[in-house]
Amino acid sequence: MEKKTARLTVLIDPHKKQAFEQLCASQDLTPSQVVRQLIRDYLAHHDVSYGPHTATHNPQAHLGS
Repeated sequence: MEKKTARLTVLIDPHKKQAFEQLCASQDLTPSQVVRQLIRDYLAHHDVSYGPHTATHNPQAHLGS
């Protein structure tokens, strides 16, 4: 399991927040679990490695995509 050592603050419309929290609850997930998965998926989609010493990104990797 990942260490949860950093906080990310996101400002969103209150109606979207409520809908998001209700959807997460209906799937027996916390909003934090869903956001962490979205971030992992986004990083993978853009071929970004992460970890203590591997935060890299090749901006040339997706040119012309």
